[in-house]
Amino acid sequence: MNKQYAFVATFGRLLIAAIFLLSGLNKIATPQMTQGYIASAGLPFPLLAYLVAIAVELGGGALLVVGFQTRIVGIVMAVFTLATALSFHHNFADQNQMAHFLKNIAIIGGLLQVVAFGAGSFSIDSRRANSRGVSRVNSIPTSV
Repeated sequence: MNKQYAFVATFGRLLIAAIFLLSGLNKIATPQMTQGYIASAGLPFPLLAYLVAIAVELGGGALLVVGFQTRIVGIVMAVFTLATALSFHHNFADQNQMAHFLKNIAIIGGLLQVVAFGAGSFSIDSRRANSRGVSRVNSIPTSV
């Protein structure tokens, strides 16, 4: 991978991870409020949903930062993000909810880019592939 693209891929992965890490930390800081919000959306088992959200956001965010199993993590996080968009931001008559829904869709787009192209050169995935002698893992195609 071209070094310029390697830095861009890493920076993009870190920016996406930051959203999830900050959201997960906020949920830990406000457990009752978060569980109340989950319950107000009509979802069953607010405590379980709360714990799953923290695991996905903090665990997935951390895995994105280090670039480990990024394609799998990207798929899981994209599905999670779609589920949250549909569960919490479906009132399209409310401009704020529409903006949040579209933000989630944009995040899904970024996660799908990670799924398609991998973590990039600066990642555990790349180091593992290089140690096994796999060539061109996580590379960006040079022609379209």
